[in-house]
Amino acid sequence: MKDTNICPSCGGKGKRVPLITLKSLLNAASLEMIEPESLYAFCPNSDCNTVYFNSNHPQTFEASCLKVPVFQKNLGMEVPVCYCFDWTRERLVQAVNENQHPIDHIKGNMKSEKCKCEVNNPQGTCCLGNVSTFVQSLSNESHDHEG
Repeated sequence: MKDTNICPSCGGKGKRVPLITLKSLLNAASLEMIEPESLYAFCPNSDCNTVYFNSNHPQTFEASCLKVPVFQKNLGMEVPVCYCFDWTRERLVQAVNENQHPIDHIKGNMKSEKCKCEVNNPQGTCCLGNVSTFVQSLSNESHDHEG
């Protein structure tokens, strides 16, 4: 049986996303194209133009089909890393420089059940891994400049 989570554009492994994610984030023209009975996956490959693909046949949606920029596909500083609480790359850099703790802020909101990742985040899941990785890269950068 073939793996249906392979992106038809880049050949990379995709991650299943709930249909509610596509319904929430695709623009109107693209929304009309989805097949509700199909399974969709998210392609996290930053070098691939495809954001979502249909596991049943070669249907893809690129970043231009979404209402929001996609963290994994867009390196802009204004792009959200955390979509629920608007933590952009730029805001995270500023917070880290000011000794704030954005991860604690996000975790606190998660404990209060205020996040809605499945409808806000294009990958359809929690962003905390992306935020942690990005914040860690900032501290690695600052250590690189010290040595």
